[in-house]
Amino acid sequence: MRDVITIGDAMVSFNPTTQGPMRFVQSFVKKVGGAELNTAIGCARLGLKSGWISSLGKDEFGHFIHNFARGEGVDVSEVTFTENYPTSLNFKEFRGDRINTTYYRTPSPFLSMTPDDLNESYFKNTKILHITGLLPGVDVNHNLPIIKKAIALAKKHGVQISFDPNIRLKLWSKEDARKYLSELLPDVDLLLAGDEELEIILGTKDTKEIVAKSTELGISYIAIKKGAEGSIGYHNGRTVESPPIPPREVVDTIGAGDGFNAGILYGIINGWTLERTLGFANMIGSKVVGVQGDNEGLPFLEDVLIDLGERGHVDR
Repeated sequence: MRDVITIGDAMVSFNPTTQGPMRFVQSFVKKVGGAELNTAIGCARLGLKSGWISSLGKDEFGHFIHNFARGEGVDVSEVTFTENYPTSLNFKEFRGDRINTTYYRTPSPFLSMTPDDLNESYFKNTKILHITGLLPGVDVNHNLPIIKKAIALAKKHGVQISFDPNIRLKLWSKEDARKYLSELLPDVDLLLAGDEELEIILGTKDTKEIVAKSTELGISYIAIKKGAEGSIGYHNGRTVESPPIPPREVVDTIGAGDGFNAGILYGIINGWTLERTLGFANMIGSKVVGVQGDNEGLPFLEDVLIDLGERGHVDR
């Protein structure tokens, strides 16, 4: 039985070794990035059984990502390689407390996939399918049908749908994101989203309005990410505010939301209360921002429990 499966593009992410405009940066560190894969890795590090559906270029970068994901304990049996398109890339630029990202993900290896390529048997004996708005954002006309087919297969086998809009305005406009992502909402069970993203797709940042609009669509679990302000959750008629957990330092904010997602999914799968789940997810997000890289800061379960004071630790 798999706990969580994801579907999405992944990239080789190049992090600069110095601050400032990219034109003056002379060297980069090669890392792995991609929201859906980050969440799968986050789940695996917490001890969940996770899997990832994707397509990579049949090139050295594609093999690098594949080996990395497999080494993290993520099932990659549904990851394919294509010779027709190169593996996606992105370059980061650090300017003080601001991070800029430049994407090279069009054309994406996902252009080699079709809805018929999805393996129905992979959706059986799975608890949650986690999707994001990033894959449609890369190429909505090609990728949205793949997402919809994945949702249909999941629903057929009683799998819950977790959705993070993860809107990247460098990939598409607010209007297109609202138009196309709204089509997915009626099939969503678990909505994990930033308040700014919810304002784009639901037209409001007000918690009561978000809950009202979401529950009308049949969404049963809502986790609203508010960054430095913590998070808000809704489930079974209850709304809970969870205070932020200040990080020791902020090095790289990318991937924090994916780690938060992994924490929420872990709590749901283990039947935790809404309060405990939100606090757990907040702690993971706080730990992720203290490490440079999209997923290097994703913690193991023991580390989170120690920081929450639920488990002792001996330094020496």
